Amino acid sequence: MTDPVLYVDQLSKTYSSLIAVNKISFEVNRGEVFGLLGPNGAGKTTTIRMLMDIIAPDSGTALVLGQKPGAMRHRIGYLPEERGLYRGLKVRETLVYLGQLKGMDKKEAEKKSDEWLARVDLKDWGKNKIQELSRGMQQKVQLIASVLHDPDLIILDEPFQGLDPVNVEAVRSIIRGLRDAGKTVVLSAHEMSQVEVLCERIALINRGQIVLYGNLNEIKKQFAPNAIEIAPPLSFEGWGEVRRAELIDGKQKVYLTESATPRDLLKKIFERGMMIDRFEMATASLDEIFVKVVKGDTHE
Repeated sequence: MTDPVLYVDQLSKTYSSLIAVNKISFEVNRGEVFGLLGPNGAGKTTTIRMLMDIIAPDSGTALVLGQKPGAMRHRIGYLPEERGLYRGLKVRETLVYLGQLKGMDKKEAEKKSDEWLARVDLKDWGKNKIQELSRGMQQKVQLIASVLHDPDLIILDEPFQGLDPVNVEAVRSIIRGLRDAGKTVVLSAHEMSQVEVLCERIALINRGQIVLYGNLNEIKKQFAPNAIEIAPPLSFEGWGEVRRAELIDGKQKVYLTESATPRDLLKKIFERGMMIDRFEMATASLDEIFVKVVKGDTHE
């Protein structure tokens, strides 16, 4: 097995009396999209800043591309939570300048800037000033700045913040492309539904501690409710096997009693001559899992 791209062991950081990060441990493998998830203020950004050598941990160990934080900056792309483009500069010259800061020569930075601007539908905006771009356009420019120098590891802190659905999908497409090219992406976000489709493994942080860590599919299986999704909706009033049924986004989710099985329910539906087009096991979303684990809500 190859060495992890990120190795974090018992990492901690305290500000005065506030424990921002409390002895967290996780690994990120090469070529994966890893989700560092949690609500605002959970400790995600503090963790990233320690990995980027912006702040020093109080205790614990962190290795980035096998080295101490800060040693491999030229091989890392970083999109910080607090954005910072030079609003009075033109888009293309901004990207070229930032590329040169990462060690690219000017011609290479110009070539890559043009390629990326075309890829994200900003080819005709290269001569415009940053301040003339919409918020979504600026977000894409900053994302280009983080990947322009072809890094091995890309850390994106809240990349979907403030984006409309069209630009959210554009950023997702870029992330998928980076993964397909063999890059490692760490995706930090509090809007879990937006990154759920991208990540194979996750670490869910709350109040500075990791409360869930591992393969996303395995985590979903662990928290899968004893429930079925059915279409079209049916009436289950008076059915002993059914605790409750509800419509969510046009789908009927039927929660069973502990002793009932999906086979029991399906058999009874057929015995009563009821017609269904869809019958499948319900899965738990990351949002639902988060509520159950972090907030202690066991209601299904």
